[in-house]
Amino acid sequence: MNKFTIYPAIDMRGGKCVRLLQGDYNAETVYGDSPFDMAEAFVEQGAQWIHMVDLDGAKEGKRVNHEQVIRVAKELDVKVQIGGGIRTVEDVESYLNHGVDRVILGSAAISNPEFVREMLQKYGNKIAIGIDAKDGYVATEGWLNTSVVRAVELGKELASAGAEVFIFTDISKDGMMSGPNIEAIAEMAKETEKEVIASGGVSSLHDISRLVQYEQASIGGAIIGKALYEKRFTVSDALAEVNKP
Repeated sequence: MNKFTIYPAIDMRGGKCVRLLQGDYNAETVYGDSPFDMAEAFVEQGAQWIHMVDLDGAKEGKRVNHEQVIRVAKELDVKVQIGGGIRTVEDVESYLNHGVDRVILGSAAISNPEFVREMLQKYGNKIAIGIDAKDGYVATEGWLNTSVVRAVELGKELASAGAEVFIFTDISKDGMMSGPNIEAIAEMAKETEKEVIASGGVSSLHDISRLVQYEQASIGGAIIGKALYEKRFTVSDALAEVNKP
């Protein structure tokens, strides 16, 4: 089991750094004009991974802000994982061939299972499966529709297909600063027996310390966005929390 990892999040829309409230494209806050500068600041604070999301890509179903992602991967000493708008083999390979460390497949996991299986078999832990759930059920297509698949069932099926890493978002928590749904994240880790990265709702150092307690239970890290942008704490603070004796 790897050390618990902090993933500062950079969500890109129109080339800028933004956050959406609960995935709502009409509830956007712009936090900076340059995703690269934001990533650089996170790296200076000690981040070893950056979590990037191409929001335009997620909405349009194709890569849009990929040049920004590749620049971060190539020019900064940091690992990058990217999600949003990744629908084809070419999308996956383009990112991995340009220095991105991990590609996140989200709604494709439901809409195109064969593609997901093929990518898992070919690239293993370089593929993360993003599962967005609401009330225990999977939400797909940029959260606009809620499907009728139980999140844990999808996780188990994908684990048997070769998934090693899951990113689990409870979308009722995302951007609400109300704390992560630790029970649901822990259940996903327990049922799949794979690494699960917590996403959504982390609003305090206390949330991080609670998640770290589950490190042995395969909660491998936390993606943190709004709390960093609203300066509730820094990446350095979060890393210090993880490394407390």
